[in-house]
Amino acid sequence: MGGKFPGKYPISMRFACIVQIAILAFMGIIVLSKAGLFWPQWSVFAETAIWFIVAYLVLGTILNLITRSVWERRLKEVIPLVNP
Repeated sequence: MGGKFPGKYPISMRFACIVQIAILAFMGIIVLSKAGLFWPQWSVFAETAIWFIVAYLVLGTILNLITRSVWERRLKEVIPLVNP
């Protein structure tokens, strides 16, 4: 959150964090299902849903590339390229 909120997060930001956790967990389940490692009965759903995850990640990459923060651009785009 960029240090915008010193100390405790406000209630709205705590709720946003919980929502983000739920979204990321759901995305993880989809990826694992697509790989055949978790809930194989979701494999048909995962065939389509995986493309929404790809689109989400591509959008995040584009937004990181166009940010005004120089440090954010340097860190958030170089690390994924270096990490195999």
